[in-house]
Amino acid sequence: MSTILLVTKTDDNDCVEAVARAIEARGGKAFRFDTDRFPGTTSMSLAESTAGDRRRLRVDGATLDLGDVSAVWYRRMNIGAKLPIEIDAQIRHACVLETRATISGMIASLGVFQLNAPIAVRWGENKELQLAIAREVGLDIPRTLITNDADDVRAFAKECRGGIIGKMLSSFAIREGEEEKVVFTNRIADDDLANLDGLDLAPMTFQEAVTKKLELRVTVVGKKVFTAAIDSAKVKRAEVDWRREGSAMLDDWTRYDLPGDVEEKIGALVDRLSLDYAAIDVILTPDGRHVFLESNPAGEFYWLERCPGLPLTVAIADTLLDPKSRRRGGAPVPLVRG
Repeated sequence: MSTILLVTKTDDNDCVEAVARAIEARGGKAFRFDTDRFPGTTSMSLAESTAGDRRRLRVDGATLDLGDVSAVWYRRMNIGAKLPIEIDAQIRHACVLETRATISGMIASLGVFQLNAPIAVRWGENKELQLAIAREVGLDIPRTLITNDADDVRAFAKECRGGIIGKMLSSFAIREGEEEKVVFTNRIADDDLANLDGLDLAPMTFQEAVTKKLELRVTVVGKKVFTAAIDSAKVKRAEVDWRREGSAMLDDWTRYDLPGDVEEKIGALVDRLSLDYAAIDVILTPDGRHVFLESNPAGEFYWLERCPGLPLTVAIADTLLDPKSRRRGGAPVPLVRG
């Protein structure tokens, strides 16, 4: 029986259990590791010697011999979230660093297929790298400027007659009391160009505004490619970034047939990034161009199971269980046992 280690966190969404059920329906075993529960209610021991190794993970009374793991789904991590709050800040910081090093080392040393390997996730989430590779493999990309120089932004805006948008390279939220505010993609107006104070302290990404017919979400799982489309212009607040009204538009997604040459180029991009999973944002323009925006090597997918009904959990389970379903066998993983 194949044993799949699911690396996640306690407040992850229902996709983890859905994938676990799909694995078990195919005769495999799924073992969930909520990283925020270690150290604490979860224990781990990793023993190495010249005679061999003894490794185990114990969760809620269930023990996993890590030598039995045949693949890893690296989904989410939340290191140190459940450490006691009364710990001295410096000690807590040290505990988090040691915990992160232990978990990362455990995953790296298993020597099995990983969807995706953490090192590949870190590599593949570099937006500048994505755009460079996308251009090299022949994908259409928007003109892009990443800078902390206000004068360069103003000059760039003059070059882009259709206007520009601004977005961040990293994903984060700003909390105001109990309210969490996410930084979405926004159009840059003339007033914004006149007031770029603070840009010198934090670089930002600016792109030419691409006219949309549809927004596409392309999800690559192993050798399979799934595409869904949405007309974000149907809702005013979603015109620039559909995520702003994501919950309200859950029923508006439809299946989309990606042209073969575009699918092939996206496959080449994913392969160059050493990934077996990627969630990719693409714009379909009124004149039929497919413009690549960005790729997320650990992007969300579960809402597309409901509408338009893409079988993504099954594809993930198949990729974890069946080497023939994989693109690259989980590279880069430096150690492969057996």
